[in-house]
Amino acid sequence: MRTPEDVSCRAPDTNTDVIQLAHGGGGRLMHTLIEEVIRPAFDASPLATHHDGAVFRAANVPMAFTTDSYVVKPLFFPGGDIGSLAVNGTVNDLAMCGAQPLYLSAAFIIEEGFPTADLRRVVTSMGEAARCSGVSLVTGDTKVVDRGKGDGMFINTAGVGAVQAQTPIHPSAVAPGDVVILSGDIGRHGIAIMAAREGLAFETEIKSDCAPLWTPVRRLMDAGIELHCLRDLTRGGFAAAVIEIAEAAGCAITIDETAIRVPADVRAACDLLGLDPLYVANEGRFVAFVPDADAASALALLSQDKVCADACIVGRVSAGDAGGVRIQGPYGTTRRLAMLSGEQLPRIC
Repeated sequence: MRTPEDVSCRAPDTNTDVIQLAHGGGGRLMHTLIEEVIRPAFDASPLATHHDGAVFRAANVPMAFTTDSYVVKPLFFPGGDIGSLAVNGTVNDLAMCGAQPLYLSAAFIIEEGFPTADLRRVVTSMGEAARCSGVSLVTGDTKVVDRGKGDGMFINTAGVGAVQAQTPIHPSAVAPGDVVILSGDIGRHGIAIMAAREGLAFETEIKSDCAPLWTPVRRLMDAGIELHCLRDLTRGGFAAAVIEIAEAAGCAITIDETAIRVPADVRAACDLLGLDPLYVANEGRFVAFVPDADAASALALLSQDKVCADACIVGRVSAGDAGGVRIQGPYGTTRRLAMLSGEQLPRIC
């Protein structure tokens, strides 16, 4: 497995109060940074669900709120750009809370000398993605930093949505007997970014799977599917998502590796680059934890959406080995999935 090149991080200890964090920020070290440094500084209760956003009540109406920053490099890549990524990423975090996305903010940090044509291209892409998702960009901010200090452009978006789920959707709701459904193939976004960044040419162009996910989630909720947890598979990919959920739920998860679809060109690229596709980021994929009784209906509903046409069952939850994730390989071997110390591909979102 490839050693992360751009990540250097150590958790705080008794010998130093300096945290060194370079590009990337995924994996176990970022998890430690959040849990041991950031989270203790704030009221723990709203952050305790370990979810993609916060769910709260405003005027007795359940709402969801999330925020994310986008530092992807390069800004434009096959299948998307930083603008569509910023909108879809925030929309998807709201969807994972069972919330209909309503309003977004957008803040731009732009490097001096950034081409106006590229800025226009980014904001046009954001507008198109927002209309596609049915959300409105309602407020924002723009800052300009010195030449050479901003790497082109960074974007922060925050989103507000109306919770439609009848019961809470978060990792602590996961229970033994649940089925793990993966909404489609994995690995395309991270490999598309890597290819564009490094100028790699493969036999076929690999495009990012960047897409909004609210429509398939809403279809599941409208049909009365009992959704225990949803998680989009961004930094750290499929593996990081299921490990985080297993740890938060205090349950064991067993994954069938043969059920996970990795496109042939993505697998070939991963083999060439020494990457594990289970840890490669996605921007249009999610996992759903549902009771076994709802699994067949959920798959039938997801197959009606082109983004989720290849949805399949990839694992099950049990009571043993609390917080552990084991994956069964094609030859009957079983190994334990572990969180990477860093991120295989930094700057992918």
